[in-house]
Amino acid sequence: MKTSIPQLLASIESAINHLQLGQQPAQLYDPIRYIMNLGGKRLRPLLTLLSYSLFKEQYEPAVKPAVAVEFFHNFTLMHDDIMDEAPLRRGKDTVHQKWNKNVAILSGDVMVIQVYNLLLDLEDRHLKPVLEVFNQCAIQVCEGQQIDMMFEDNDEVSESDYLEMISLKTATLLGFCMELGGILADVKRDTKKKIERLWHKIGNRLST
Repeated sequence: MKTSIPQLLASIESAINHLQLGQQPAQLYDPIRYIMNLGGKRLRPLLTLLSYSLFKEQYEPAVKPAVAVEFFHNFTLMHDDIMDEAPLRRGKDTVHQKWNKNVAILSGDVMVIQVYNLLLDLEDRHLKPVLEVFNQCAIQVCEGQQIDMMFEDNDEVSESDYLEMISLKTATLLGFCMELGGILADVKRDTKKKIERLWHKIGNRLST
């Protein structure tokens, strides 16, 4: 029996809400809970579960890695907001606005560590390939953010340069989500790459 998208989203929210984070110091952990509870479409973890569900019926083994993706995504938002000096995120105060920049930087750092904590629960055969692909994805996201910041000092930005930036900053992570689902479902390498390329292209469309 196929699982519905609302059911997948409910599983993602439940996993996020039940995740064990530290308690003290509160100024380190409260900002993480705050940004994770601001809502959002949960598109990236949903794509991971949908990709996994193409090949496996029981999606539960992919929930925790999907949550790891959402943690990474929200970490990037937290740090992007600092760099952009953005006052609002999803209609609410950004973390650095509600607390301060130093708190937002350090809480964001903990979020990245939490990503790896979540991924450490992967089965041995999945851990190395997932970490290799994730690390490359994370580097490309940072490259895209750096290019985005460099644009602020340019009087003109070509269309090709802009498309490269959003491909790195946004589409890369969407593609990784789909490839992650394929890795966890033990699909063949060429199939994983086809999935990743497909959703990377769709991600570019969604980003423009």
